Amino acid sequence: MKESKRVEIKNLTKTFISGKTKIKAVNDITLTIEPGEFICLLGPSGCGKTTMLRMLAGFEIPTSGNIFIGDKDVASLTPDKRDTAMVFQNYALFPHMNVFDNIAYGLKIQKKSKKEINERVEKILKLMKMESFSERSPSEMSGGQQQRVSLARALIMNSGVLLFDEPLSNLDAKLRLHMRDEIRKLQQEIGITSIYVTHDQAEAMSLSDKVVIMKDGKIMQVGSPIEIYQKPNSEFIAKFIGRANILSGKVLSKEDGKTKLLILGSEYIIEETVNYEVGEAVKVVIRPESIKFDSIEHEGEVVKSIFMGENHEYEIKINNEIIEVSLNNPYGKDIKKVGEKLGFIFEKDALHII
Repeated sequence: MKESKRVEIKNLTKTFISGKTKIKAVNDITLTIEPGEFICLLGPSGCGKTTMLRMLAGFEIPTSGNIFIGDKDVASLTPDKRDTAMVFQNYALFPHMNVFDNIAYGLKIQKKSKKEINERVEKILKLMKMESFSERSPSEMSGGQQQRVSLARALIMNSGVLLFDEPLSNLDAKLRLHMRDEIRKLQQEIGITSIYVTHDQAEAMSLSDKVVIMKDGKIMQVGSPIEIYQKPNSEFIAKFIGRANILSGKVLSKEDGKTKLLILGSEYIIEETVNYEVGEAVKVVIRPESIKFDSIEHEGEVVKSIFMGENHEYEIKINNEIIEVSLNNPYGKDIKKVGEKLGFIFEKDALHII
C-alpha cells in the first residue's frame, strides 16, 4: 500500500445560498489529521460533517480555506485529481458487474495493464477474505458482503486517504457491529489515514483514534474517545456522547491542583483546577454508571426503575433534581422499586467540571 498522507484543513468554510439566506454549513474549520490516524466526524443532523467530507472528496468546492493532502493543496481540484478514495453509504456497486469487475473498475479507468489489475484484485480479495466471491453479482450478496466489496474497491485504488460516508447505516444492528470491527482491524493493518462520518456515537467511540464533534458548522471538541467521554468541554458534549447527569455545584476552595465542591449538600474534592472563583456556581458532569451504592452520602426517592438485563436503570429524585443511575450486573442485588428510598455516592474521580 502507498504511504498514508497527512491531511491539514485550514480555515475551511462552505456557504450555501438559499433564496436570500446564506447558510454556513462549515464555518472556518481548522483541523490536522496525522498519517495513519482514524478520525470520526460526529454530530447531530445538519452539523456540517457530511459537507466537510464532500469537500475533502472534491464533490463540493469550499467557499474559502485550504485542504492539504500531504503537501498539496487540493481544495480546488476535482475528485479524480486527489489522493483519496470513498466508501459510500449505499455501496454504489454496478449491478451488471460481478465482484471482480466492480473492484477492478477504477484500475481499468486508469488504464492499468490486465496483469496488474488481476494481481491487485486477487490481492485485495485475499485481504478481504472474499476470494470465493469474485464471480458473484451484487444481487446475490448480503448487505454486509456488498459493503465489503465497496471497501475493497476503495482500498484497491491505493490512495493516501480513505473517506467513509456513513457506510454502515444501511445494515442491521448485529451486522453493523461485525463490520465496525472489520473496518477498524483492516485500517490498523493497512495504516491508511481514514476520515469517517457517522451519526452513531458508539460507532465513533469504537472506531476512532480521535473524535471530532461538530455543531452548527463548527468543531466543538477534538479528542480521543476516552477524553471526549470523561472530560467533555461543554454541556452539549456531555449530553451528546452517552448519558450524563449535569449537577449544580459550588466552588468551596482551590489549592494544589485540587478543587473542593459542594454538590447536593456534600463536599467532594476532585483532581481538577478551574477558572471559577471560590463561591461561584458551576456545572458538574457525572455519568450514570459512576454513581455507586456502596456508601450512602445522598438519599433520594426512586421515580423510575427498569431492568435492562446487564444493567438496572434508575431515576432518583433528590432536592428537586433527577439523577440517572445505571447499576451494572444487577443479578442478586437489592433492586429498589418506584417510591422506595435509595442511597448513593458519586465517584469523586468521575466528577468533571464543565
